[in-house]
Amino acid sequence: MRFRAKIVDLACLNNFSRVINTIAKLAKTCTLRLTVWKLYFIFSDKVANGGASMWCELCQGNFFDEFQMEGVAAEQNEIYLELVPENLSRALKTAHSAKAVKIKLTNKHCPCLRVAVELPSLSSSSRIVTHDIPVGVIPRRIWNDFREPTVPDFDVSIYLPVLKTMKSVVERMKNLSNFIVIEANLSGEMNLKIETDLVSVTTHFKDLGNPPWASGDGCQSSAQGRDLESMAEARIDIKKLQQLLAGQQVNPTKALCNIVSKRIVHFILLHEDVSLQYFIPALA
Repeated sequence: MRFRAKIVDLACLNNFSRVINTIAKLAKTCTLRLTVWKLYFIFSDKVANGGASMWCELCQGNFFDEFQMEGVAAEQNEIYLELVPENLSRALKTAHSAKAVKIKLTNKHCPCLRVAVELPSLSSSSRIVTHDIPVGVIPRRIWNDFREPTVPDFDVSIYLPVLKTMKSVVERMKNLSNFIVIEANLSGEMNLKIETDLVSVTTHFKDLGNPPWASGDGCQSSAQGRDLESMAEARIDIKKLQQLLAGQQVNPTKALCNIVSKRIVHFILLHEDVSLQYFIPALA
């Protein structure tokens, strides 16, 4: 089992760093799945903790100048590692002006991801700062636990408003309640609502647009034949939503939300080289 990669391009490095920062804000520990073409960061909280889950997918060719890996076996050419994303984020913080960053799977005393940051120096010799990040190697027999979450048939799919605006609304609402109701319809309208014994606050967004999920692309949804004005809603933990919005550094070109009434809210943030999915289950 071998893995090594190198980033030389500074823009790619900063992009990668931003993705890792976002993941570190969403998950204390996560699974890193390495394949020949892609990296996946996977997180699935136990239902007891609110059950949020994340699936983030990166094409390695958009970030790395060199990327070599040999998986556990020829027919299963993949590696699954458990790591604390905050540790990786911290290691990359030292790299914002680096000449190159090398990442390698090593196993001296325990399995580690070694991040070697080559910094520019005034003399001809370069300075290299090395971080060893402990990782757990996940055995093949439980790989199936880390498959991409299936998206249940949603009632409504809608584009999100500007995330900065949404974030400031949610931050104000967070002081009033632990729960928020998200509702949306197929006419591009979305409401964020707080209802407590003392106060009820609603923020309305309109003209957001609904993604053209045609049934032709195999993405069937229970939205077909639905009344365009009727709202689908889910009540979720406001902290989980705030975490997603506060940690957001991917600057998506598209951000959308699928609501399965009273069951789950599924957020999708798309950038040309990253896709991040985040699932927040509804509360009764």
